[in-house]
Amino acid sequence: MNKALVPVSYQASATLVKQAKLFAELPQVLLEKIQRDFHVITWHKGQYISAEILTKQFFVLLDGQVELKKVHPETAREATVDIFYPGDSFDVMVLLDGKPHEVIIAPLNTVRLLSIPIETMRKWIWTYPEVNNQFLPYLAQKMREHEQRATSLVLYDTSTRLSRLILKHIEKINSYNGAPDCEHKQHLVNGLNDETLARMVGSVRQVVNKQLRYWQAQGILDKKRNQLIIKDLQALEQEAHYGAKHDHVRAQVLAK
Repeated sequence: MNKALVPVSYQASATLVKQAKLFAELPQVLLEKIQRDFHVITWHKGQYISAEILTKQFFVLLDGQVELKKVHPETAREATVDIFYPGDSFDVMVLLDGKPHEVIIAPLNTVRLLSIPIETMRKWIWTYPEVNNQFLPYLAQKMREHEQRATSLVLYDTSTRLSRLILKHIEKINSYNGAPDCEHKQHLVNGLNDETLARMVGSVRQVVNKQLRYWQAQGILDKKRNQLIIKDLQALEQEAHYGAKHDHVRAQVLAK
């Protein structure tokens, strides 16, 4: 049975608030002022979290990953609406229009979040130009990500979509635990099973599993339980049909 939502209520520090992309560049004086309204909560994988909470609270993810998904009422097929990584804020849609968002909130692992009343966040956007200046570029970034996801579903096949998803995940969370001299060859993708990956690329588990096994046979990656070890980043980029425009991103990943 899913666990009930039990928030851990303690005040967040200015250091924690600064981890959010929306607040990272704020002046220290303003940061220390607004941090008093933030609290830290913890969600666990498998925990039931009502989407109604999104109309009341605005969240910033500190640790872990959270998936927003929808379910077809007749076929029960699931599709990913968005996935959030540390530093991301959600749900921006509810923040803007105040309407309920009928989604399933699914922590993919144990997550820690900053929580603030959504009305307070709306007030800050109108009151503090510094907050608004950070919010608008972040909103544009999320809109671009949704545009890319929508066009990928129409224009590209499953292998291309899957390779791009894995590369995006690596860019956002780079978690290498191997030998330093092999760091340029191996990158880890943790916590995403075949079913989750399938939802995120608009496919089914069997197709994703087949593609991952093919890449494994080609030496592009190693596949373990809920873990992918990327061995040939360049080959994966070729699968994604990335060109020179993506070279700077790859350089940033390898530099970490």
